[in-house]
Amino acid sequence: MADSFLDTDALVDAAAEATFDRPPALVANAHITGVSVARALSAYDVPVIALDRSGDGLAPPSDAVDLAGRVTYPLDDADGFRADVERIAGALDHEPVAFACMDEWVRGFAETEPAGVRLPFSELAGVERVLDKSNLYALCAELDVPYPETYEVGEHGVDEVCEALSFPFVVKPAHKRRFEEAFGTNVIEVADREAFAEVVADAEAHGATVLAQETVNVEGGRDASLASYMPPASADRDPLAVVGNAAVRYPEFGTSCLVERIEEPAVRERALAVLEATEYHGISEAEFVYDADRAQYVLLDVNTRPWKWISMPVAAGANLPMAAYADAVGEAEYEAEAAADGPRDARWVYLPDYLERCLTDAAFWDVLSEDGWASLVSGEFERGGDLTTGIYRPSDPGPAVKYLTEEFTDREYYCSC
Repeated sequence: MADSFLDTDALVDAAAEATFDRPPALVANAHITGVSVARALSAYDVPVIALDRSGDGLAPPSDAVDLAGRVTYPLDDADGFRADVERIAGALDHEPVAFACMDEWVRGFAETEPAGVRLPFSELAGVERVLDKSNLYALCAELDVPYPETYEVGEHGVDEVCEALSFPFVVKPAHKRRFEEAFGTNVIEVADREAFAEVVADAEAHGATVLAQETVNVEGGRDASLASYMPPASADRDPLAVVGNAAVRYPEFGTSCLVERIEEPAVRERALAVLEATEYHGISEAEFVYDADRAQYVLLDVNTRPWKWISMPVAAGANLPMAAYADAVGEAEYEAEAAADGPRDARWVYLPDYLERCLTDAAFWDVLSEDGWASLVSGEFERGGDLTTGIYRPSDPGPAVKYLTEEFTDREYYCSC
């Protein structure tokens, strides 16, 4: 594990002193998703350098992380971020590969393109084609992929939208960053015209383009996402893809805390069709919900990065970070460790949130069987079976220990992923 979380100068010095026999991965940020990406790469002996704006994340104590340290936060100072990353890359013997675990880090790398750093995902224009929801939904319409009824405010006035959609409905950004800076979230539900007009005015003041979207009659427990790695077009091979069902969320409409691999051909086919149309390559998560009114899955969003439960497809035999790394450095093609007939069964649990949900809703307590709980408590889940976790692993205890020790303090980390 990293001995400590270093300031930028000390991290550059440590990188210069390190003797890595292959290109290291730069994983940013250094929290829950970063731990999972680091573990996926470390399983193939890829060195990992965890980057963040503070040392509060859970990744640095992991045995999968070789070095960890501070870089300028790209939203605060993009040029400063590029300069820090270029200093780190310049100190290494090999050009590193960047893995960005939140949207701001994706944009930080894609917009500034630090010299001497390999990006295992599309250039900025390719990322924008996916993240811009106006473009994404236009592609869905062309491809006959169902999506919620949505109107871009600007093309349609407030009164026109209010006539078209029934309250309550939700307001989302076409691009997340400016909207999140203004509101601290990326989804706002509005109950009436006055509330809608107020959000629109605030968004305009911050230069954020917003979309008004129907509130989908979601059938709980049926959310599904395609976890995938799309290889570059030049590779001429099939994507690596696994469908996951967010069986349990915390809170009720919050982030996933228990995700199971499922077979859902409609989700797989529709997500791949959209991704192929955008010509995006890299790791992504295409999020669908099951619309009880339409009686079918509708596409909500696509994240062009690793996300919180990325360890599930890894456990299913599709190590998406390693596939991306292998293409980036030109190593032999990564071979998925899956059964002959496809991915293995796998389920992922983020224990802090799952336990909280069980305490507030007894209906979810038996989603994990007694054998599953015994496997977790004993640590046997690491040696076989279909279960994996977000933080807790007895073979790599540092992140869980840090979580437990900080859970009882007043400090809060800035992101849940």
